[in-house]
Amino acid sequence: MSIALLFPGQGSQTVGMGKALAQAYPTARRVFDEVDAALGARLSNLIWEGPAEELTLTENAQPALMAVSLATVRALESETGLNPGRDVRFVAGHSLGEYSALAAAGAISIADTARLLRLRGQAMQKAVPVGAGGMAALLGLEFDAAKAVAAEAAQGQVCEAANDNGGGQVVVSGDKAAVERAVEIAKSKGAKRAMMLPVSAPFHCALMRPAADAMAQALAQVTITKPSPPLVANVVAHAISDPPEIVRRLVEQVTGTVRWRECVAYMAQEGVTRFYEIGAGKVLSGLVKRIAGGASAAAIGTPEDVHAFGPALTA
Repeated sequence: MSIALLFPGQGSQTVGMGKALAQAYPTARRVFDEVDAALGARLSNLIWEGPAEELTLTENAQPALMAVSLATVRALESETGLNPGRDVRFVAGHSLGEYSALAAAGAISIADTARLLRLRGQAMQKAVPVGAGGMAALLGLEFDAAKAVAAEAAQGQVCEAANDNGGGQVVVSGDKAAVERAVEIAKSKGAKRAMMLPVSAPFHCALMRPAADAMAQALAQVTITKPSPPLVANVVAHAISDPPEIVRRLVEQVTGTVRWRECVAYMAQEGVTRFYEIGAGKVLSGLVKRIAGGASAAAIGTPEDVHAFGPALTA
């Protein structure tokens, strides 16, 4: 099996995503109905009709992106006969995408995943007062150089490498003043670009400790089984399938670095030659092409994409 399924993180959301899938595939529609029921709200209306500002709120964007990803998986299963446990070598997701990946691999129910992601979004937003934290993208610096920039910028505050996305793209996160310093230091160290990101909280850094504690409590109440296929986890960049370790890594991930570059490199080294980004957007497939040049990468998020995947499955 040379296929890996990838699941996007926050920032990939757009109003209208997944609507055509729900109209084309009853199995996809049922995912949205299941998420609506689990949350006790019509999240599907917000996903398909907006407004964009409300969809972008962390507590909405996280379960919404998962819903679109799982609707895409169900459409693939019904249209092409895809069986993730049989046909896929690994699943992986970027930040919240790990939850989508685990649901796709049968480790967590869709309803539990929706509730966990709503709580995760709320907890991450509450962890730091609005405006107190920030994130910045540093482009054109390798990971170790970006980490050194963050350390120099901290000056007693929090400034850490949050995402190692690959292709010389590293995101730093922490106290707003420290992250602003990191932008200026990165420019002086030869970064091609360094800019603050329009985010509502400083994700994946030590300031998220209250959210990590909240997720530890929530995950303790949920049944997680062995995923099939295994998950390549953000914080360790290798495959895991033991449920207690999955819980531990999901908690660590709230404050830890998303090691995406290493995750993709690991999967390529393990023989994956075809990567498919499942759900909204094309960010991850673009990163794959930078990290694993010999592999193919494509996004699947529309009925046309689902239909085109069928011949690829048997190739």
